[in-house]
Amino acid sequence: MLNVPSQSFPAPSSQQRVASGGRSKVPLKQGRSLMDWIRLTKSGKDLTGLKGRLIEVTEEELKKHNKKDDCWICIRGFVYNVSPYMEYHPGGEDELMRAAGSDGTDLFDQVHRWVNYESMLKECLVGRMAIKPAVPKDYHEEKKVLNGMLPKSQVSDALAKEGPSSPSYDWFQTDSLVTIVIYTKQKDINLDSIIVDHQDNSFRAETVIKDYSYIMHVGLSHEVEEDFSVRVVENVGKIEIVLKKKETTSWKRLGHPLENHNSLIPRKDTGLYYRKCQLISKEGVTHDTKLFCLMLPPSAHLQVPIGQHVYLKLTITGTEIVKPYTPVSDFLLSEFKEPVLLNNKYIYFLIKIYPDGLFTPELDHLQIGDSVSLSNPEGNFKTSQFQELEDLFLLAAGTGFTPMVKILNYALTNIPSLRKVKLMFFNKTEDDIIWRSQLEKLAFKDKRFDVEFVLSAPTSEWNGKRGHISPALLSEFLKRSLDKSKVLICICGPTPFTEQGIRLLHELNFSKDEIHSFTA
Repeated sequence: MLNVPSQSFPAPSSQQRVASGGRSKVPLKQGRSLMDWIRLTKSGKDLTGLKGRLIEVTEEELKKHNKKDDCWICIRGFVYNVSPYMEYHPGGEDELMRAAGSDGTDLFDQVHRWVNYESMLKECLVGRMAIKPAVPKDYHEEKKVLNGMLPKSQVSDALAKEGPSSPSYDWFQTDSLVTIVIYTKQKDINLDSIIVDHQDNSFRAETVIKDYSYIMHVGLSHEVEEDFSVRVVENVGKIEIVLKKKETTSWKRLGHPLENHNSLIPRKDTGLYYRKCQLISKEGVTHDTKLFCLMLPPSAHLQVPIGQHVYLKLTITGTEIVKPYTPVSDFLLSEFKEPVLLNNKYIYFLIKIYPDGLFTPELDHLQIGDSVSLSNPEGNFKTSQFQELEDLFLLAAGTGFTPMVKILNYALTNIPSLRKVKLMFFNKTEDDIIWRSQLEKLAFKDKRFDVEFVLSAPTSEWNGKRGHISPALLSEFLKRSLDKSKVLICICGPTPFTEQGIRLLHELNFSKDEIHSFTA
């Protein structure tokens, strides 16, 4: 709903754009870029109409401000006057007006809950929603949802009915070590499921269980070393995190509880948690695409599951800008099956640099050793979709190829039932094709894999396929190895590419369960 303007996520031509339920951008007027918006917010102009005052806003007051030139919206209990932002919003005025004079939290979460609206709209802050007076105990009217949040008792009730059983934790110590044990009560837990951060004296462990997160968050009672180890006993769903004491002191308690400690909450409500990563290397892949390597801090454990993405955050001219990216392997071809690295600290990204953009040039200007903030992983792709899979078809445009890298590696090394893997890779020119030689080597090495390159603006010397995604291209490409073989089709690219591709796949009688489009 309040999405970052085009230069931030992403430019209209960016291949990092992904399908988001048919939402489309509108052309912005000259002088209405993200940088123009940042300049306006720093100009000292009164963007709230309240001359710097913050007020408490009742629901009745909020409802009055529902016109284009007087538009207030509530997000997570805070009210913003978004009228000045209307012309800078790439989703158009109509999208903002959907939440005019009301609570827009759910709309915001549906589109881009990752957007740092606090930074983007801080000069538009009107104030906080007024807290309703307590309801007498004998008042029996059905409880309402206020500001997108259920009362705590209702959260517990909802989880009891819908969610997994809540995990628990315990801790043990020796003279030199503290071991924290999380009992998840699940059998499909692995190292991807647990994210651990130790920053200053704060220890935070988030365990992903289906669509929920179990959070353990404490301020440790004593100091520990930066590095730690994480072990998962998969058959019983037990996680062990071993910390090293700085002093051989006996701890009387683990620490004091911090935000959301010992809670099981829906993942969509957890918010994004960031840690600072160090830029280790960057190297050119094509004329405008680079491979970036980031190193996690020693005080963090995070492994991005296959098909999921993270958000990178930079502060640009005083405003925090965020963009989603899917990590890749550092190299497409592996001589051996990729080992499970318990302390894998490196995360790689293939990123296209847009000279006229705001985020990617700033990222490209970073020096080796500089920091970038990286979020927890997000996404709904599950490797269980590969079970008994026989045919895997991948449709990618530009840097929409990035989710396919790990999918290719995983499928070819872990799925014995697989007969065929085919990639149709759409680009403008030959120079735009990412890792072309690696893809061709992989096709030569593994007879199950085949790649077809399709160019929309080739030179006259190009002998391969030409054009855009179309029924003719797809019907020839998507041939099953057997009449009723189990199929999965993955698609990723700019929004128009993905949306048209999904329409064509349905017209070719592929079911919803056979198609996965990557979203962010």
